[in-house]
Amino acid sequence: MAEHGDMKAHVSTYNGVMKFLYWGAIACFIVAAGVVWLIAN
Repeated sequence: MAEHGDMKAHVSTYNGVMKFLYWGAIACFIVAAGVVWLIAN
């Protein structure tokens, strides 16, 4: 487990990863919607 002094770094890294996953999921959704639109037309 992280020592108490490392919690700021841990929280910062965790928030960065969560933000990356959030925007990655949105990008995947947009790409998937575009592929579905292309196939439908």
